[in-house]
Amino acid sequence: MTTTTTATVAPPAETAPAGPRASWAAVLALAGFETRRLLTRLPVLLAFAVYIGWTVWRTRTSYEGFPALQDADRATQAAPLLVGLAVLLSANQAMLRSRRYDTERHFAVLVLPPWRRTVAHLLSLVPAVLLVAVCVTGQFGWEALKPGAVGNGSPGELLVGPLSVLLLGALGVLFARLSDSAFVAPLLLVVLLFFSLFAAAPQDGGATRWLMPVVDEYSTRTLPSELLGRPAAWHALYLAGLALSVALAAVLVSGEGAGARSGSGSGVGRVLRGRFVGNRGVPAGLAGAVALTLLGAVMQAGDVPAQTEKARTRYSTAPQDLQKCVERDGTTYCAFPEWTPRTDDWAEVVDRVRSLAGDAVQDRPLVVRQRVEARYGPTGDAAMAPLTDPNQVSVGTTWGGNRVPEFAVAVAGVLVTGKEAEAGPLCDGRLVTVMWLALAGGSDPMSDLSNIRLDDSTSGSAVVISETEPLSMTAAHTELVRELLDRPREEIGAKVTANWAELTAPKVTTDRTARLLGLDAPEEADECLE
Repeated sequence: MTTTTTATVAPPAETAPAGPRASWAAVLALAGFETRRLLTRLPVLLAFAVYIGWTVWRTRTSYEGFPALQDADRATQAAPLLVGLAVLLSANQAMLRSRRYDTERHFAVLVLPPWRRTVAHLLSLVPAVLLVAVCVTGQFGWEALKPGAVGNGSPGELLVGPLSVLLLGALGVLFARLSDSAFVAPLLLVVLLFFSLFAAAPQDGGATRWLMPVVDEYSTRTLPSELLGRPAAWHALYLAGLALSVALAAVLVSGEGAGARSGSGSGVGRVLRGRFVGNRGVPAGLAGAVALTLLGAVMQAGDVPAQTEKARTRYSTAPQDLQKCVERDGTTYCAFPEWTPRTDDWAEVVDRVRSLAGDAVQDRPLVVRQRVEARYGPTGDAAMAPLTDPNQVSVGTTWGGNRVPEFAVAVAGVLVTGKEAEAGPLCDGRLVTVMWLALAGGSDPMSDLSNIRLDDSTSGSAVVISETEPLSMTAAHTELVRELLDRPREEIGAKVTANWAELTAPKVTTDRTARLLGLDAPEEADECLE
């Protein structure tokens, strides 16, 4: 009898399911992999190269070396949008890579459900955002370290660039979860570019413009930082809430229903047929993020605060009540608190013009008063009325470049006529003396002459730009000024000093001015512009 022995083989022990710790370790590992892929994608590399190159090239000479930091912070916002668009495209393509190469089914054997993979892709955006934040900090820091920097920047304005990149990258991830089509991201880029151009056109529009990531307000004048009236902090909160809402929405729609597992149908169809993430924290977080977005959107849409409007009027109509004044060599310099370091630059110009004037005004006390027209907000460009008090000169809130010879002309005009209000309509021979006093002491008088004229010319008649009322040079004035600037400064200076009383007498003719300064009568026309 044959005995059959049956061996009992113990079943293999079940593999313990991966716990939350292993899942999150895998999320971080995938995020690190996707970060390297994202930062080495050609669109992202090109965008960063253009962004950094443009920033360095522009910042070298920006604001003529005299930045106001309340303007410099806003200048960091637009360029990061290029990086944001590249990140949007690259993040979207990264999310679709597994479907594009038909490797989606292999993820079923991993410890990462779709929503965790979405989290990993969202985390891969963070290094690009941080790199943009470093670039923004470097750009603003460069401006702040310039010797001529004044004013105060806003953290809310500086956050706009990095938050815009985060928002655009999250949009790329969300649209990859909503649709498998590779054409969605490029189409979204076109729509965003068109919408940004359309929305940026009416800069004087209402509150809807603040729904855009970047809201710039162009102006030729710089306002004190407390007068800007921009809801920078609320706008940063709006962008942060919107970026977080988009990111959590992408996680929420990363369902694992039948459609999602099978990979059949369109992306939107899979979302609708599948189920949302079961973690209750995600819907709650999304609700909180949407609430933050709405709070920021509502608060940033409000009108300019009443105290800001009052401050704008006060700065515009009674600057003397807000300024700090210092006296130096017979001249009193009155500046708004943020601009007090700039009085040394003003004093250099005043001393230079004084040194060329006649003895009668060498010791004349002057008051250089800083002024700004702020009642129309950051986009206002209204001209200021000239001062009517004797021996007072206006100076604006910008400096460097053309502003220096423009201020020199204002100082010379007051030394010659006694009042700023009388220098504006000046159209007799005294204008020749004014222009020579203003330009002769500069390092490149002919370039300064061109820069302060509206048409950048050095011949013929032209309008001379000013902080207040512009001056009008006839062709005869221009001819004489050019001849004077070609001659030795000491020679002309001696004649100006010797004939000061007659050169500055009202209604002195241009021909008489030429004879007093040793020049022939001008051949060009001597008719003032109307």
